[in-house]
Amino acid sequence: MASTVPAVRQTADVQPWPAPHADGPVSGVVTLPGSKSLTNRALVLSALADGTSRIRAPLWARDTELMARALTDLGTHIERVGEDCEIHPATLHGADVDTGLAGTVMRFVPPLAALATGSVRFDGDSYARERPMATLIDGLRQAGVVVDDDDRGRLPFTIRASGAVKGGQVRIDAAASSQFVSGLLLSAARYGNGIEVVHVGDERVPSAPHIEMSLDMVRRAGVDAAATGPSSWVVLPGRIRAQDWTIEPDLSNAAPFLAAAVVTGGTVTVPGWPLSTTQAGDALRNLLTQLGASVSANADGLVVSGGAEITGIDVDLHDVGELTPVIAAVAALASTPSTLRGIGHLRGHETDRLAALATELTRLGGEVSEQSDRLTIRPRRLHGATWRAYADHRMATAGAVIGLAVDGVVVDDIASTTKTMPDFPALWSSLIGA
Repeated sequence: MASTVPAVRQTADVQPWPAPHADGPVSGVVTLPGSKSLTNRALVLSALADGTSRIRAPLWARDTELMARALTDLGTHIERVGEDCEIHPATLHGADVDTGLAGTVMRFVPPLAALATGSVRFDGDSYARERPMATLIDGLRQAGVVVDDDDRGRLPFTIRASGAVKGGQVRIDAAASSQFVSGLLLSAARYGNGIEVVHVGDERVPSAPHIEMSLDMVRRAGVDAAATGPSSWVVLPGRIRAQDWTIEPDLSNAAPFLAAAVVTGGTVTVPGWPLSTTQAGDALRNLLTQLGASVSANADGLVVSGGAEITGIDVDLHDVGELTPVIAAVAALASTPSTLRGIGHLRGHETDRLAALATELTRLGGEVSEQSDRLTIRPRRLHGATWRAYADHRMATAGAVIGLAVDGVVVDDIASTTKTMPDFPALWSSLIGA
């Protein structure tokens, strides 16, 4: 079942980019910037804490800059200190918040803004107005928050904040995004009754590791928080303690760099890979092994070496959907077919990622069968062409991976990678030796 080809969108600073082609095995060490997911959660919790927090080695990229600006507009003082930042909480007030195309901003900031005094209006990029928000709006209303959205369930909308939120049990269908759950959990300790989020949909909540990440960080800030079942989570009311947060490297952003080793038969090391983490990107260790790579962790970090050939994979990516574009790119270069399942929720991300991947791989000569929640990829000899990113950072990096093995690939909008990586082209060229 093929869906409508997504509209071609580009970032404001369009930069068509001839993807470097690898003439041999790619080997090197890639030091990655910090995790967007951890940085933005730390920013939200720090803005609600009872003192000054410090975030060490945060990511400074488009999505985290949007988060910092949103919190600043609401009254929080954020000070850059070298590569770190200090967050000084203050009384929250009304503001106009620009979410850009950042899902964490549009889903994490409204529950925090409900604790302000005054009206807080949310709006973002044109495509942000198409992304689902009705679930969060419904949850906020159940928690006692007044939201004006003209019954659209989309941006723009306005929160009429009174300085306090009742909280209590919230029953929502969060099958479209785990961010609806995380957004409510992160601010809930400041609600009068805390919160109990109950997922009532028939389908599982996607990206479950991100919910565990939120709970873990809330607990580290001194708040009682736990999963009370497979589809329910509780945060009790209480103080959010100021913290000294140290941000891990972004493991999901490691995907294209580690994939470079797989598709070229080289070896790539990512230093600082944590031995234990809540990041979804840690699943790369198992996924790349299934694709035929050799994967090991040592004192130097995570080391991935490509095998004699790339083997197809049949895998459920429901919990780690953000890895899908790069895994699909590697699968398109495999010797046997692959099926990527459980990823229907990716249709509501920066673009409809299933339709986008099917369209772009087909443009390069691939054979892709698209169904509502899966892609089946049958390897074919690919050829060079323009790879459209649809203003989606993960689509852009997938195009870069394809370009290593296929000469003549041009990514139409490499600037979209600034969403989570400040200078992807430089990192990529340094690794490839381009």
